[in-house]
Amino acid sequence: MKGKNDPNYKVAAENRKARYEFAIGDTFEAGIALTGTEVKSLRNGKATIGESYAGEKNGEIFLVNAYIPEYLQANQFNHETRRPRKLLLHRREVNRLIGAVQREGMTIVPLKIYFNDRGRAKVELALAKGKKLHDKRETEKQRDWNREKARLMRVKG
Repeated sequence: MKGKNDPNYKVAAENRKARYEFAIGDTFEAGIALTGTEVKSLRNGKATIGESYAGEKNGEIFLVNAYIPEYLQANQFNHETRRPRKLLLHRREVNRLIGAVQREGMTIVPLKIYFNDRGRAKVELALAKGKKLHDKRETEKQRDWNREKARLMRVKG
């Protein structure tokens, strides 16, 4: 993965709340099975994955509740906006994700949907554990302190 400075790398949707709501563990890159109109709609960048999650069904992983708006120029050939979308992962990765969810009570959270350097739509997934309220407060305190520290360093030179 070339990253953010590659001209073809484009984030289509990002779940910014996920890092606040969950303690993020391992991350995975997964392909996503999309129809043509979904890809065109993603390229417009209006998708949201804030309330979405990944779940297991029949030994496969699906992205549930991700909103990809209809593509306006497609008229009758359009897609369903919140349909479950199959994620393309290696069998070993699927087994690892399913095992972590069943044994350790973790959640599979999508962090972002982006287009890689080859123009393929990918989903960055994370194995995460939900944070309690006091953990969220601690995260907030840490963020505020880092911001204040950076401001002081700028002022003092």
